[in-house]
Amino acid sequence: MDALRSFRASRAQWLIALAALSISLGALSTSFVPHVGAQRLRATVFVTQAVIPRGLTEKALIGFARGHQARIMQETTEADLAQRHWAGNMVVQFNSPPGDLEYHALFYDVTDGVRNFVDDMAIYVHDRDQRTYVQRINLARPRFRPNRRLEMVVTVAHAEVGTVRLEIRGEEVHHSGTVDFSEADTHAAD
Repeated sequence: MDALRSFRASRAQWLIALAALSISLGALSTSFVPHVGAQRLRATVFVTQAVIPRGLTEKALIGFARGHQARIMQETTEADLAQRHWAGNMVVQFNSPPGDLEYHALFYDVTDGVRNFVDDMAIYVHDRDQRTYVQRINLARPRFRPNRRLEMVVTVAHAEVGTVRLEIRGEEVHHSGTVDFSEADTHAAD
């Protein structure tokens, strides 16, 4: 009978010790693993060449940007090709406030299948708790070339959070291929 009592007592002690060990290991493991509910920062990026109406709510702004998204951007129509550019608006909606006063838009040329860096645009914000931002973009020649496919990547603290692909269309510089040397041009240095 005494052996049975000591077996039950030792079994109860072992069960209590095992429960305490599993609780402590459970608490220890959750301190090293990020919270399950924490989400990675992501952004939805829209580019539009339409004029954005003033006074829109955040939901209406996103609806407008989604409805007027430009997959193909047309260049301006200045007479001089060197002065032409692609103008538009970039609307960025984060899934949560970015918590930073700066984010970047990196432009890559992906026409040949690989990412070739073209330009970087730093965007400074005045409210780090805001989730949606509108920014004017101006893609000027010669850095940006016509009839190319671009990928715009939005980064916060060097982490890619959003991307959008678009094409820029425009008139390319055409050379006639003819060279004319007049008598005055060839003897002008004499």
